[in-house]
Amino acid sequence: MANVVVIGAQWGDEGKGKITDLLSRSADVVVRYQGGVNAGHTVVVKDQTFKLHLIPSGILYPATQCVIGSGTVIDPKALIAELDKLKTLNVSADNLKISETAHVTMPYHRMIDQAAEERRGTHKIGTTKRGIGPTYADKSERTGLRVIDLMDLKSFRENLEWTIANKNVVLERLYDLPPLDPQAVFDEYAQYAERLRPHVIDSSLAIYQAVQQRKNILFEGAQGTLLDLDHGTYPYVTSSNPVAGGACIGSGVGPTMIDRVIGVAKAYTTRVGEGPFPTELSGEIGQHLCDRGAEFGTTTGRQRRCGWFDAVIGRYAVRINGLDCLAITKLDVLDEVDEIQVCVAYDLNGKECHELPGSAELFGQCKPIYKTLPGWKQSTAECRTLEDLPKQALAYLKFLAELMEVPIAIVSLGASRDQTIIVEDPIHGPKRALLYENGSQSQVA
Repeated sequence: MANVVVIGAQWGDEGKGKITDLLSRSADVVVRYQGGVNAGHTVVVKDQTFKLHLIPSGILYPATQCVIGSGTVIDPKALIAELDKLKTLNVSADNLKISETAHVTMPYHRMIDQAAEERRGTHKIGTTKRGIGPTYADKSERTGLRVIDLMDLKSFRENLEWTIANKNVVLERLYDLPPLDPQAVFDEYAQYAERLRPHVIDSSLAIYQAVQQRKNILFEGAQGTLLDLDHGTYPYVTSSNPVAGGACIGSGVGPTMIDRVIGVAKAYTTRVGEGPFPTELSGEIGQHLCDRGAEFGTTTGRQRRCGWFDAVIGRYAVRINGLDCLAITKLDVLDEVDEIQVCVAYDLNGKECHELPGSAELFGQCKPIYKTLPGWKQSTAECRTLEDLPKQALAYLKFLAELMEVPIAIVSLGASRDQTIIVEDPIHGPKRALLYENGSQSQVA
């Protein structure tokens, strides 16, 4: 039995959906613990592509219970559309459970998010404009509406009338937007309530009972470490805590119930939205990575900014999350590159810096210090073991593991489930590992 947290070790979009899907086959329960419909996890099974936003990636396994935890924010309209889409693909959602204490994204949240981002002008953050930040803001102000409120329509109507009266003042006076009609919003959300009612549970209790029954539990984060509200590149961050510690708060479990943490990182680096990005590539190589890696956001469709692998933020992710193994994705995207660069440190105003600056301004002044490695110039798409990899590709993985000082457990070589090398099963224990001890390179078993 193992309870494992899967987190993004970069700025999100690392391929967590595929990794969570792979690990879900060994899990009894998959818990999504933070974020909202701003997340986008893509899973490819044979000739079908599944794009998930709120629903945990484990939904594709009928025997796996999937839980949307209390740390998430739920847009009922978007969630129901996702359920309907899965139905058209012949995927049952009977195994989906929703926390009764998760907060609900309302129409005014989306309106405020969009208007506020437009008003920022050149200071924009790069929000998805899906209402996530304002929903979390209301949660912190203790004025939010939760799923459990939605289940009691009489109480919901009363709370909604008071809330919308206050939100209309903001919409009209601050953003010059039309007011919302409380009755229209109530009628719409009352329908959502009835549709979602069969899925609503006390999720913390359900997860605790699964722990007591010694079931395998997978905790799935959205976004990535560098987008964490407290530990990311603030203010260019999300509104929740994607880091491993957020799994406990967002799921309602204690830290002693977590056994392992696996970080997912691309073989290069991408970022969506605004903010500093030291290894960003603006020329031909950057466009090549974008095109070959299909680097367009699952949720927004925005083109992702691409750059070389950044070991400084990688080591930061190891420290902040307590990572004990890595999944490296999209190694195949580098198949045609002549030389590969890896950022091993920063030059910050003439001084060598090995740690992530806490200030976005200072981070923006960092220049990457690179180590250059040879490319392998051949396809890795059909490789299924480490021994199948070109020697330069294996050397590249070993170099990353050495820089990050954690073993690589999984290597992904494409979008499909079968395009994967499982070096070590993070749930059922090691078979063989790409390890580094005390900075010295060991042999692959």
